Amino acid sequence: MTDQATFADRGFHSHYERQTQRQACPACERPSADAEVEVTALPEPVQRLIVANLGAFVPRLCSRCAEIFERAERQFRAHTVVEEQNGLILPTYLRLDADQRFAGRGVVIAFLDSGFYAHPDLTTPRNRIIAYHSIVRDDASSLGTPDVASWHGMMTSVVACGNGALSQGLYRGLAPEAELVLVKISDAGRIPERNIRRGLEWVIANRDRYGIRVVNISAGGDREASYLHNALSKTVERAVRAGLVVVCAVGNAGMQPNHPVYPPASAPSCIAVGGLDDQNSTDRARRGMYRSSYGPTIDGLQKPEVIAPGIWVAAPILPHTPTAAEAELYATLDQASDEELRAIIERNAEVDKELFEARTLPAYLLRQLITIKLREGNVINEHYKYVDGTSFAAPIVSSLVACMLEANPALTPQQVKRILIDTAERVPTVEVDRQGWGVIVPRRAVEMALALR
Repeated sequence: MTDQATFADRGFHSHYERQTQRQACPACERPSADAEVEVTALPEPVQRLIVANLGAFVPRLCSRCAEIFERAERQFRAHTVVEEQNGLILPTYLRLDADQRFAGRGVVIAFLDSGFYAHPDLTTPRNRIIAYHSIVRDDASSLGTPDVASWHGMMTSVVACGNGALSQGLYRGLAPEAELVLVKISDAGRIPERNIRRGLEWVIANRDRYGIRVVNISAGGDREASYLHNALSKTVERAVRAGLVVVCAVGNAGMQPNHPVYPPASAPSCIAVGGLDDQNSTDRARRGMYRSSYGPTIDGLQKPEVIAPGIWVAAPILPHTPTAAEAELYATLDQASDEELRAIIERNAEVDKELFEARTLPAYLLRQLITIKLREGNVINEHYKYVDGTSFAAPIVSSLVACMLEANPALTPQQVKRILIDTAERVPTVEVDRQGWGVIVPRRAVEMALALR
């Protein structure tokens, strides 16, 4: 059976009746005034998908149906690793074979990001957010009100420390019992380097007050700079000397000619994290690299030190937003019967105009369009989507560090970094510069932390 046939079997029921009307589209069965599209003029994978759905070769389709099939094939190709798991994104702890006896208990992680939201995965059954601070002047936002700046920090913090409350525990981070200090360092757009530095200085000043052990920075500075002269890099070095483990996203510029690494990831004492593409699989043989930045830095340093999943990462959708409404609609339709589809779409006409206009299509075409919507929006269900970027690889490492500190609270930042490097596993087909010492291995890292007690 072809991949396209498998795609069709996921709810795209085989449907084809020859029409006696010359201008009726064989797919949607509606007379069409559109210019007819010759099926043989479409790419071969699209032709195979049409046959898999219609049960026989058809010479022509209306332009709307041809576009649906082209989009479906495009999304299938781009999201093959999701289709292979029957539409499921595997949780990070499973893909990394984490030791789930450790959950970051008693460890506090500070997150520096553009904004935050008190997501249920962090606040139920108990609120583990112990402090929230904003360096933004006259900031009127709160953790309870989602705004445009909230989504990134909400995602990074939940990727690390979420307990999966809205997924029955499935999409939880490696440190679902760690406590959090959230530091908002911007209200919109790109985060200036000076804001990252100010946020980190606040963490250093309040380290003892809140018991902070780990700092996650999923933000990059303004430009390449030597750590000898850059104020942010100097602040990172001061934070590590104060006993903080500083974990930084290395950036997503791996496809650029000079693949630059900006502060704070270029600071010598931080743990810079690149992105792994594990193909949403537990099979180590399938591992490759995400498009993350890499060194050597302007000072000749190896960066990143380690890599962690940087794509196909489950993260929460910001509640009470148009994106959340769309995800809820698509997930509801995906679970509904054929007979229910049209009524559900009509009740949510304002959520997705394209679906509303397509509500009279045959059920199998509607289902194809619904799956397109799910894949175009990277939607897992009404509460989660899958994301990519080293912004999400870094908090995975931060959450592992919390587990290591739970296993051995006496570890210094230098010991933590050494353990991560010594236990990492290189990807055989990837050059060293891109991956550093390789993929984090949570089980080994925690075992070594225990051995040093």
